[in-house]
Amino acid sequence: MREKIVVALGGNALQSKESDGTAEAQLKVVKDTCKVLADLSAGGYEMAIVHGNGPQVGRILLASETAGDVVPPMPLEVCGAMSEGYIGYHIQQGLRYELARRGMAVPVCTVATQVVVDADDPSFRNPTKPIGPFYDEAEAKKLEQERGFDMREDAARGGWRRVVASPKPQRIVEIDPIRIMWDKVIVICAGGGGIPVIEHADGRLSGAAAVIDKDFAAELLAEEVKADALIILTEVEKVAINFGTPDQVDLDHLSLEEAAKLCEEGQFGSGSMLPKVEACMKFVRANPDKKAIITSLAKAQEALAGETGTVFTFHR
Repeated sequence: MREKIVVALGGNALQSKESDGTAEAQLKVVKDTCKVLADLSAGGYEMAIVHGNGPQVGRILLASETAGDVVPPMPLEVCGAMSEGYIGYHIQQGLRYELARRGMAVPVCTVATQVVVDADDPSFRNPTKPIGPFYDEAEAKKLEQERGFDMREDAARGGWRRVVASPKPQRIVEIDPIRIMWDKVIVICAGGGGIPVIEHADGRLSGAAAVIDKDFAAELLAEEVKADALIILTEVEKVAINFGTPDQVDLDHLSLEEAAKLCEEGQFGSGSMLPKVEACMKFVRANPDKKAIITSLAKAQEALAGETGTVFTFHR
């Protein structure tokens, strides 16, 4: 039996820090990312791919609002859907090519994925999800005054970013077609966390002004497809405590109890590592016999083989 995995791609898998933010620059980075993904498929893993969209949806939204005098601005969830489509297109193109180079005729398909959120989720009153580019403090204050943006400083990454609501995902609307395609197609789904929608009593769905965290969406997907492992790929090889200090310690393994304790101590940044750790905790809590992994894109294969990364399990 091929091991079933859900792969969550961080921002570094879509653009480099030196990137100018253009579609062409993103495609160049994605092509390298797809080499890793194709190697995973060639290594015998059945997978679905979830990606982030923070910078991309922020730029789409900013462009839409800037051109508001010419064309009507698009709602945030529509901008999210647009980012889901164009990032998925880039991954499809790059992955199809890399699979073909390995002699693998595996179809790749992007599913525009709606994800139900709770209209009363507290994040709508306390936005925390960073989107768009980084600004210096003066630019951030100007955007707050002129556009009414909520801006937060990300000192660890050197700048200020706009923040929006990030409600927790409750249900994946398109989960049935994703399950149907699983055995025959590599599915790219819940991109950017999925398109946030609110479900009404009559069954109607309506868009919500939010961006769902892609790590929580990937966790929910992993539960729904009964994946053997959730692997979250980011910029670092392992989760660390005292990150960025002389006392930094990289962690090979965390039990559910150990991870919860470190979260309570504030060891993980709320806009960076914390949601990744919490998503891994949620997966192993719901699946005590399975594992979740956080590692870098370059170390994905080694981490799945147990050679590196931070592995989360229910017990020590």
